[in-house]
Amino acid sequence: MPTVVDVRTPEEFAEGHVPGSVNMPLQELPKRINEFQAMERPVVLCCRSGARSGQALAYLKSQGLVGIENGGGWLEVLDKS
Repeated sequence: MPTVVDVRTPEEFAEGHVPGSVNMPLQELPKRINEFQAMERPVVLCCRSGARSGQALAYLKSQGLVGIENGGGWLEVLDKS
């Protein structure tokens, strides 16, 4: 089972999310990169539509992290789980 990281705001996350997912807003990624390094792989990123999770994926790849993918919108990830 992958680790699911939702990069939406805490308010959006509170309105609904994949059970067991971690909320890590996009703007917090640079200061929380060590948390990503410690996560079990694979990691699936999600947000509302897939745009912010795509930005997060690009940033994390630029930091040398692997085993991470963009799952798109959180409802899509929920349907696959």
